[in-house]
Amino acid sequence: MAVELTAIPLALYVHIPWCERKCPYCDFNSHEQFVPSLEPEYISALLMDLEMQREQFVCSRPLASIFIGGGTPSLFSARSIATLMAGIGKLFDFTSDIEITLESNPSSAEARRFAGYKAAGINRLSLGIQSFDDASLTALGRVHNADQGRRAADLATQLFDRFNLDIMHGLPEQSAAMVEADVNEAISRGGGHLSWYQLTLEPNTVFWSRPPEIPVEPVLEEGQARGEALLRSAGYDQYEVSAWSRPNQASRHNLNYWQFGDYIGIGAGAHGKLSHPDGRIVRTQRTRQPKDYLSGIGQAQAVAATMVAAGEVPGEFMLNALRLRQGVPAALFSARTGYPLSVIEPTLSVLKEQGLVSKATERLSTTETGYRYLDDVVGRFFQ
Repeated sequence: MAVELTAIPLALYVHIPWCERKCPYCDFNSHEQFVPSLEPEYISALLMDLEMQREQFVCSRPLASIFIGGGTPSLFSARSIATLMAGIGKLFDFTSDIEITLESNPSSAEARRFAGYKAAGINRLSLGIQSFDDASLTALGRVHNADQGRRAADLATQLFDRFNLDIMHGLPEQSAAMVEADVNEAISRGGGHLSWYQLTLEPNTVFWSRPPEIPVEPVLEEGQARGEALLRSAGYDQYEVSAWSRPNQASRHNLNYWQFGDYIGIGAGAHGKLSHPDGRIVRTQRTRQPKDYLSGIGQAQAVAATMVAAGEVPGEFMLNALRLRQGVPAALFSARTGYPLSVIEPTLSVLKEQGLVSKATERLSTTETGYRYLDDVVGRFFQ
């Protein structure tokens, strides 16, 4: 079950865990009470974490993508992001076409930093717009308004060849026409990539304990149908469950996740996945609380690593790969897991007969029906 590590792309995820205000729907590892004086200490901890992982787990592979997420990474100054990028560059080579993404909120204070982020090496921006409707933004507890979202998107268009807009639907009291208006405006702002997904009420959030009134199912379905029609007519392709892009604008970092590539995770609460030459796959996780991460990373007290059980590796591959609308080449299964395709052939055969998985032998992908029932399809590979 050996794998060739140099054939598996390596990415880096950096988690910056602070937000100006915690949104009531958010279940990400984000924390309030950020103060700028924390930036130098946190950047030093990130680079120490990265150097430690390079020594312990990673072969000499260049980074194919970097994603700085959160939280709200754009709370950090451009100078701090430049220090981070310089430190990463000392530890790793980059591929010639590396994609380096930073998540940002569209508030006016953060938008003023966009040029500085670009100068620091960021070449892709991801903007948490969520909606272009002020009432919807208020209902979501966002700190920006619709005009700030428009200005931030327009500025991103001027500065970055590649950027993403995050848009949500199924919002409190949102009609299908309002969904259509949000998607239409996102398209008009010129972005090549749209992360478009439905609001879900997650445990351990304010919305879970005090649920808002969300649209009923027929309204949700109509809004989604209208939005999908707009996106397709504007030249966007749904390449993943909640990701739409124009040609050559798909997120390379996210594609690496779905194609079962490797990624290092640094920062409070960050996850990673690292393959070993003998076929073992190790998943890593950093402690979630920023103060514990800062105090413990030097002694590796903020680190947890677990090996993926051998019997779960094929299922984990399919869990990721089938999220892609076009699936993946069948040969990728063995290249990324070390297992022969024959280990999943019995399950594939049943799913093909049921019309849920494509019968094409050169690719692993669902049918239209299978994509609608993706959770059920993926679950078969864990039975």
